[in-house]
Amino acid sequence: MPYRVTFVCTGNICRSPMAEWILRHHVAEAGLDVEVDSSGTDGWHVGDDADHRTVRTLTQGGYRSAHQARQFEAAWFDHYDLIIALDRGHLRELRAMAPDAAARDKIRLLREFDPDAGGELDVPDPYYGGRTDFEHVRELIEAAVPGLLDEVGNALKDRDGLKER
Repeated sequence: MPYRVTFVCTGNICRSPMAEWILRHHVAEAGLDVEVDSSGTDGWHVGDDADHRTVRTLTQGGYRSAHQARQFEAAWFDHYDLIIALDRGHLRELRAMAPDAAARDKIRLLREFDPDAGGELDVPDPYYGGRTDFEHVRELIEAAVPGLLDEVGNALKDRDGLKER
């Protein structure tokens, strides 16, 4: 069974689909058995494609993109091993939605995986900005990927170790 990761932002058209496709690229390169997707805390954009600026930023960074926005549902907590919020607001909303402590323990902030993040753990919303705002978001996501890959790789090793016992 693959390890399952989801990213969550507000509308699921900018930050979380960008993080989804960047991580998909890197787990494929690493040959890890990981499923990656994304969703939003709100339903404003359900069914919409990713913002065209997200798609452009991903393409310019060498990543693929195919996306249809959806809203995170509380019933999904059991489906995921790791639920990654893009900012503290999403973290609060997800924790409030979590049915129990085990579900809350699955929720992390993306920038927790970036050792250079310091105290600034939010990925800013680029929606009302321009090209440089979207590029900045991509850079923040890419900076967190090595730590995130380590976390996922260790979880897979732990899972595989348990299977061998």
